[in-house]
Amino acid sequence: MATPPFAPFEWMIAWRYLRARRATGGGSTMTWISLIGITLAVFALIATLSVRSGFRAEFVDTILGANAHVTVYQIGEVTPTGAIDRTIDDYDARAEALRAVPGVTRAAPIVRGQVMANLRQSNAGVEVYGISPENLASLPRIADPETARGDIALFEQGVAIGSGVAQELGAQVGDRIKLISPNGVKTAFGTSPRINAYEVTYIFSAGRYDIDRVRVYLPLAEAQSFFNREGVVDEIEVMVENPEAVDSYATVLMQTAGERTQLWTWRDASGSFLRALEVEDNVMFIILSILVLIAAMNIVSGLIMLVKNKGRDIGILRTMGLTEGSILRVFFICGAFTGMIGTAMGVVLGCLFALYIDPLFSLVNYLMGGGVWDPSIRGIYALPAQLNLSDVLSAVCLSLGLSFIVTIFPARRAARMNPVEALRYE
Repeated sequence: MATPPFAPFEWMIAWRYLRARRATGGGSTMTWISLIGITLAVFALIATLSVRSGFRAEFVDTILGANAHVTVYQIGEVTPTGAIDRTIDDYDARAEALRAVPGVTRAAPIVRGQVMANLRQSNAGVEVYGISPENLASLPRIADPETARGDIALFEQGVAIGSGVAQELGAQVGDRIKLISPNGVKTAFGTSPRINAYEVTYIFSAGRYDIDRVRVYLPLAEAQSFFNREGVVDEIEVMVENPEAVDSYATVLMQTAGERTQLWTWRDASGSFLRALEVEDNVMFIILSILVLIAAMNIVSGLIMLVKNKGRDIGILRTMGLTEGSILRVFFICGAFTGMIGTAMGVVLGCLFALYIDPLFSLVNYLMGGGVWDPSIRGIYALPAQLNLSDVLSAVCLSLGLSFIVTIFPARRAARMNPVEALRYE
């Protein structure tokens, strides 16, 4: 009488083989090796994918939270003196028109310049952004009270500096720092450096070392005076609702900003790095997929040993009436069950790693004596992890798929074993 596939007795026989001791001919040692291998491979895959997702998300978030999504420039125009003028004079009207574009959340006129900052005996090269107080308060990563020191409401009375600049100068809220520009006051004897002192009213942390280390914000009117930009600005920073689709805003922004407009998006500025991340992601996924395959091959080794040791049992089962299909399913269950348990354990460990990466990283940093993560090299201040359902599902599908596929071959070998040959020498 034909039995339905994966009948209860097939599961019972498979479970008996899985938990059999080595002394009785079982392959429990290889089963445990296969189980541990699959667990560690899936754990490594999920951990790597979560760190990759977290790093990209943190990197993009710091870009979008502290920088313009689109920067509006003006094509240079040659002045009567032969210099190239790229400044924008009607910046208030243009900014207002850009704010009216559907999807635009912010348009801020900006004056930019590079100067030297000085406090007592310390000096640091910084990049100054002249901006209005209300536009500064609208920057998510800058106007963050949890990571900042001082009062952003007092910005108009002084300057806001990055935490890296503050550390480099040894500055605290209330200190007066000097900003020194070589392009200062024009006199009959030439251009003399401009030196102004400002009180530090706000110290921010944007989450990116390269931003915190060089950026200083100055009130727009003061920056215009300091950099000889009276009545003009250098650019207009624009933020949009959907930064990932920033290219779709290009046409309407160009039309709204007027003639001689040039756009520079955040993808133009960081696109090469993001593309490098994508290439690295694909390569890492392939390498870790090979690791999962190697772990799954341990299942094949264990099943081959199990089939060899259980030759007598297979012969007896076949003479009792079990079909080739039943024998195949018994050994398929043995291998697949190992893959499923290993995958489940790997998913649990990988998810726990992603959820508790901060205390784990702190522990490693403590054991190594600190300095494990250098923000000046990696850009961000901590190792991030973001657990995505798609990453977990891809790891699960890969592990189970490979486990099921490699199990079929030794299971077919067991099913095709001749019962006469299996019992000849018993």
